[in-house]
Amino acid sequence: MRILGLDVGIKTVGVAVSDPLGIIATGVTTIERVGIRKDTGKVIDYIREYDCDTVVIGLPINLDGEDTLSTERAREFRRMLENKLKSSGALSKVKVEWQDERFSTVEAEEVLVSAGVSREDRKKIIDRQAAIVILQRYLDKIN
Repeated sequence: MRILGLDVGIKTVGVAVSDPLGIIATGVTTIERVGIRKDTGKVIDYIREYDCDTVVIGLPINLDGEDTLSTERAREFRRMLENKLKSSGALSKVKVEWQDERFSTVEAEEVLVSAGVSREDRKKIIDRQAAIVILQRYLDKIN
């Protein structure tokens, strides 16, 4: 089974998936946000497509560990996703977990800069790259 990683933002959701052995995270796409119901529906489509048993969502907290407005938005996204998974029958056993996402966007930016990706192209894929960072941290932690 695979693990899906998400970087939930205000305008987009970066999506990454693990390999079947749960060792390496790879970017999938960036979902343009249109509404929480449709956004979580698209995530469920990826859970089905990649046969995932776990979803890892980046938890955006301040450096001091305090919640932010983004933290509450991520929690709301998780609640909606969990409710949809529970009501879907076959996917009701999919686990949803948190992963601290502090500095994930900074790390993602550094990776893209070192790879020579232009500033314009970085803007298009930064959220997907941040999802890779979040998921890879989780994979490293559980392995």
